[in-house]
Amino acid sequence: MNELIIETATVAFATFFATIGPPDVAAMYAALTSRATPKHRQKMAVRAVLIAGSILIVFALIGDFLLSSLGISLAALRTAGGILLLLIGIDMVFARHSGGTSTTDEEEQEALSKRDISVFPIATPLIAGPGALGAVILLMANAEDDISLQIAVIAALLLVLLITLTMLLLASSLQKLLGVTGMHVISRIFGVLLSALAIQFVFDGIAQSGLLS
Repeated sequence: MNELIIETATVAFATFFATIGPPDVAAMYAALTSRATPKHRQKMAVRAVLIAGSILIVFALIGDFLLSSLGISLAALRTAGGILLLLIGIDMVFARHSGGTSTTDEEEQEALSKRDISVFPIATPLIAGPGALGAVILLMANAEDDISLQIAVIAALLLVLLITLTMLLLASSLQKLLGVTGMHVISRIFGVLLSALAIQFVFDGIAQSGLLS
């Protein structure tokens, strides 16, 4: 049982790190807050992570209710979620930006005109974006009402959010230290892991659907 908990937490951590993308969020945050005071940047970072974390935890807790209300089977969620995560993973490997883990050009332009960017675009869609929301529902559904596994998923989510907050607070320093290439290397590594996990989700969903039996 302990091995299953560790495996679940590890998979959840890799998935959340890839879909939230702390290095990418930090790079965007550094660019959008270059003119803000250090105190204002700190307040926005904390607020953004708290709001995004609240959104993700709510989706983690009500995800099962949403699925049952909409008549969506776990097999369908695994397959659809796997395809979505695979598309995000491919974009990460090739250092491309998509609406799943980043802002669109229009959203970025709107953010540049705002003084407080903690809610938009940092909390959502950068941290609590479509990819992360889909991942948290999928991972909690995979836990299948096992409280210990669900706690492992939420613990992994909280750890990634803590890493994200740390990187936001140190955004300017990290960008100077790692540079664009360093940020992309981290994203590519987790993109490969996410793609492999996504394919496994698709395989599990198809097998559970009974289509091949």
